[in-house]
Amino acid sequence: MANVPNQKWVTDVTEFKVGDKKVYLSPIIDLFNREVVSYEVRQSVKLSLVTDMLKSAIDKLSQHEKPIVHSDQGWQYQNKQYQKQLREQGLTQSMSRKGNCLDNAVAESFFGILKTEMFHDEVFKNADDLIEKIKEYIDYYNNKRIKQKLKGLSPIEYRKQALVTA
Repeated sequence: MANVPNQKWVTDVTEFKVGDKKVYLSPIIDLFNREVVSYEVRQSVKLSLVTDMLKSAIDKLSQHEKPIVHSDQGWQYQNKQYQKQLREQGLTQSMSRKGNCLDNAVAESFFGILKTEMFHDEVFKNADDLIEKIKEYIDYYNNKRIKQKLKGLSPIEYRKQALVTA
């Protein structure tokens, strides 16, 4: 876990199916408050899904913030372009041990919550409809969905409170 915001991040990619289409979500989650710092959601799983998400997250950092970025050993995270992005910003890459999904439990937990609360048992018109609903859910998750572990606050409320008392 993390003691302050932007100390440790975790990332992964998950897949959704809508009819004969697939949708991919790539978020970065802050281990301090489980906030989705940045994400990309698209109908293709090209490298840009992950590199664009990482660029957006990096753009939110202040100059002194250099989080450890943890992922599984997916091809995206082993790609030289992704690793170069991390290096150029002075960020440390951390990858799970082979076959150990527990290392990425926070990302998997987020995917489970998202799929339980907004995907399973729902009907979507098409992939674009699902993409829009995912965006709406992430906004809800960050700003309104309370967590007991965060003293009954949403992730963003918890971060703001922590920064005020720091």
